[in-house]
Amino acid sequence: MALRRQILLFAISGVLGFCVDAGIVQFLVRGFDMNPYGARVLSFLAAATTTWGFNRRYTFAGHGDGGSRHRELLRYLFAMACGFALNYGAYAACVAFWPLVWQWPAIGVAVGSVAGALVNFLSSKYWIFRAPKAPVA
Repeated sequence: MALRRQILLFAISGVLGFCVDAGIVQFLVRGFDMNPYGARVLSFLAAATTTWGFNRRYTFAGHGDGGSRHRELLRYLFAMACGFALNYGAYAACVAFWPLVWQWPAIGVAVGSVAGALVNFLSSKYWIFRAPKAPVA
């Protein structure tokens, strides 16, 4: 049951992250005529920070090593960057080969989000927020 709950909360976090990611990239591209590739890097950082906060508070509450939050955030950003490599690859392919996505990059964010979701969940569960080890008797 705990795994099912974590998956559900991680999915909610993903939707929240998607909204931040897609909203910011769309705003930067349409509102400031920013290049969609560079805008996506900024939107990813904002989304990853948002999902870290949600996952830390809800999805994996009580997990983690109890160390520095800043160090945990940096580890989280590094782990999410691995998933982001898949995510960004799919996004960049959509932007390059699908003219509609150049104007509406949120579509590419959606495609990329699916590509990186599994990597992000596994790295969060088993590295960033792994359950504390039981003391050895």
